[in-house]
Amino acid sequence: MCGIFGFVGKRTDAAVMAVEGLKSLEYRGYDSWGVAWKEGDHLSHKKEIGKISGVDGHSLCDVSSLAIGHTRWATHGGVTRENAHPQFNEDKTIAVVHNGIFENYQQLRSELRTKGHTFTSDTDTEVAPHLIEEYLKETGDFAHAVRLACKRFTGRYAILAVHAASETLVAARTGSPLIIGVGEGGYFIASDTPAFQAHTRTVQYLDDGEMVITNGKNILFSDIETGGERTKREIEIPVSEAPSDKGDFAHFMLKEIMDQKESIARAVNQSEQEIETIAEAIRNAKGTFLVGCGTAGKACMAAEYFFSVVAEHHVNFAPASEFKLYHHFLKKESLLIVVSQSGETADVLEAMQVAKSKGAKVLSIVNVKGSSIDRASDYTLCINAGPERAVASTKALTGQLAVLLLIAYALVGRLKEGKKLLLETASMINDMLNPRYVERLTQLADRIKRHENLYIIGKSWNYPMALESAIKIQEVSYIHAEGFAGGELKHGPIALIEDGTPCIVLAGRDEVMPDILSNAVQLRARGALIIGVSPEPNEIFDEWIRVPDAASAQAIVNIIPIQVLAYFLAVQRGKDPDMPRNLAKSVTVK
Repeated sequence: MCGIFGFVGKRTDAAVMAVEGLKSLEYRGYDSWGVAWKEGDHLSHKKEIGKISGVDGHSLCDVSSLAIGHTRWATHGGVTRENAHPQFNEDKTIAVVHNGIFENYQQLRSELRTKGHTFTSDTDTEVAPHLIEEYLKETGDFAHAVRLACKRFTGRYAILAVHAASETLVAARTGSPLIIGVGEGGYFIASDTPAFQAHTRTVQYLDDGEMVITNGKNILFSDIETGGERTKREIEIPVSEAPSDKGDFAHFMLKEIMDQKESIARAVNQSEQEIETIAEAIRNAKGTFLVGCGTAGKACMAAEYFFSVVAEHHVNFAPASEFKLYHHFLKKESLLIVVSQSGETADVLEAMQVAKSKGAKVLSIVNVKGSSIDRASDYTLCINAGPERAVASTKALTGQLAVLLLIAYALVGRLKEGKKLLLETASMINDMLNPRYVERLTQLADRIKRHENLYIIGKSWNYPMALESAIKIQEVSYIHAEGFAGGELKHGPIALIEDGTPCIVLAGRDEVMPDILSNAVQLRARGALIIGVSPEPNEIFDEWIRVPDAASAQAIVNIIPIQVLAYFLAVQRGKDPDMPRNLAKSVTVK
């Protein structure tokens, strides 16, 4: 992983478009990049470590009608030029870019070595061009050779392959997204639509187990296993709602935090019928599970409390990567609700397969219509947060929380009450995110930025927000941060507290406020610097971050100042908050 781009057609600026297409996919996160293009009867290429942002595609090649490109997030092998994609066979006549993992690459590499193949990278990807070369010797047909190679791969993957002696672009996918853009001058193939949205908004979706062959004039979809042809309809996708630049903001992350003034209201303004449909499915299910990863997983975990406190209804949360172990509890009447920002999360897609294998229904809450999760679901609700360019999710999280809380209210016939609460909360957040408030958080970041350890505690729905706070601070500032349920401190973690250790306390005016304040007292007694996030001050707090009193929506308002704090901690420590190291926006590997 992480970003794929390909073009073939009558246009002659393919390499230039590849560079620009990869720039449009930078939000997905990456550590190296590469482009290969057909130049006469051979393939030329450029691979580098680092960012593609400042690269001029014209410096690579001005005349080419076939090109592929990739931004890599390292999985197999370190961040080196040799490990960057495209990967080639020995004589560099076949180039492949690849997202996902070939789980049987060691077996294939051993087999190919016995046939005389030499490998120059540490990647699993490199087996693909070598294996295609072997089948090309047997068949003489490049596309058929790619098909035979794909039938050997195990795991979730998406590949684009080109051959120096062919004007054909061949792509295949199993579990990792590929979308075809239909343009007047040819065909685009990419892992996400922003890569070619400047050229076309007409798309065709490649589904799991399918491949596509195109020479820029004609296109053929087929089944990888059988070779049987598939038909695809063309779909017009909407123009991106968000501008591609940062506007007056220094980083996308800060812009997207500020977008929450409007994005939460967009999430709440759903069709009431759609919300009621999901609520009815939960009522009728015999066992409901909430599944997500990372930040989306924390939204699911908070929703456990929403359903318990607001609706007095039991739902179960499980991290998507662990969900396959829950199959013993699943039956045909079970319901799986999955939450994902990208709509492409590999672990979530696998959890959906587990549920469907038991005949259970799958509902999804996503931010990307047309994504793999959306298309594989029985029913989908979009949070309408708009595109997120920063790797660290902010506005998608609060949109997910708002929709999940809305469903909890609908479950007990109080949908209008929930909608009113959330719209009032959105209005309060608009008032909260003013310049003076941001400056206050800037000053707090300056006070604690030199600490290498930071702890966050919460109870009820503020407990998963404590975990999410730790994720945000970890991923953008690289400070070691951990979140805990307040009552768990005395069972071990309190041993980590030293004089001056920053500890953030998430609180609200609710039934557990006395308990969380008691936990804060225990931290302060050990010398901790107590940073309170709550609607009201308390003498226990050394620093107080004021938030509105939002009742059952308190989790939403409490996480936002932590997002801002994490951002300024990153900036003041000299880190890039938009593209944190080692992380990807769309995690398409398990």
